[in-house]
Amino acid sequence: MDHAVRIQRLQSELEENDLHALLVTHLPNVRYLCGFTGSAAALLVAARETVLFTDGRYRTQAKEEVKGARVFVARKSPLVAAAEWLAARRKAGQQRVGIEPESITAGMRDRLAAALKGKVRLRSVPPLVERARMVKDADEIARVRRAVELCASLFPVACKKIRPGVTEVEVAAAMEYEARCAGAEGMSFGTILAAGTRSAIVHGRASGARIPRRGFVVCDFGVILAGYCSDRTRTVHVGRVSAEAQELYEAVLEAQQAAIATVRPGVTAAEVDGAARRVLRRRRLARYFTHSTGHGLGLEIHEAPRLAAGQNQKLEPGMVVTIEPGVYVPGKWGVRIEDVVVVTASGCEVLAPTDKELIII
Repeated sequence: MDHAVRIQRLQSELEENDLHALLVTHLPNVRYLCGFTGSAAALLVAARETVLFTDGRYRTQAKEEVKGARVFVARKSPLVAAAEWLAARRKAGQQRVGIEPESITAGMRDRLAAALKGKVRLRSVPPLVERARMVKDADEIARVRRAVELCASLFPVACKKIRPGVTEVEVAAAMEYEARCAGAEGMSFGTILAAGTRSAIVHGRASGARIPRRGFVVCDFGVILAGYCSDRTRTVHVGRVSAEAQELYEAVLEAQQAAIATVRPGVTAAEVDGAARRVLRRRRLARYFTHSTGHGLGLEIHEAPRLAAGQNQKLEPGMVVTIEPGVYVPGKWGVRIEDVVVVTASGCEVLAPTDKELIII
């Protein structure tokens, strides 16, 4: 990954945003810009220099990982160290430094202001780094692809484990153990395994509930591999399937396929969402689809763009998004089907595609 180019692109935006520097504190943004993966860092990006501030725990790690930035190891918090470094090198009232408002608490901003002693003016800025992260380069796409492929290999594990009487958490544990054995750094999020009436809970984390003799089981899972996330949802049915249950599953699958078919450069995020909702509206199920159709992913499990009504962001080649419509009837059942797709020059590619006909266990 060419971190120097990423930093240079950000530096070119400083003047456009009337800034002398940007203090990057959101750790995924720090990693994206310079490669550092530690848990304590602040990256100061100025027009002619870039400095990573961290603490003594990461002295060796920073030396090995950081690209395109000088490393400053402090005996205090990286944020305060960055502020004091700025205050010592700037003339009063002449410098405007941007901060990422979504990653700085009110208390953190107060500490920054105290350390700066009025010598630097802080300014909240738009999500400059997140915008750059929306479009993945070839190396990032390759990493997401490998993560999705590993993720896909876990579904057969779930299918073997899902049986009446087995607890949801037992199924999740089997999947997570297999993921770790295969090299995953961890799970992208707490594995969702919701059976029977619990399948109607959109984010039904695996619990001690036992899988019933009959009903849907929603499996939503993802792994982190080489720093990049994956996300996948499959829904199976235990026991005999009623005609109503089969129709529900087919409606969700049709909605997902319609949304995937809409993905291409120039289409807005809202249009993709609308394609899924039109199918479910025609099937009289729209009121049970209670979340967005998808989201970007990469270094984080949820990134821009968000595929939802009112979102006018146009899709571009290199964007990586999930397509995951669902229907949830409270107290009865739920179905969700999800894939990760990459926007290409002419449409999109589904990563690790598999057959999505309803599996009956």
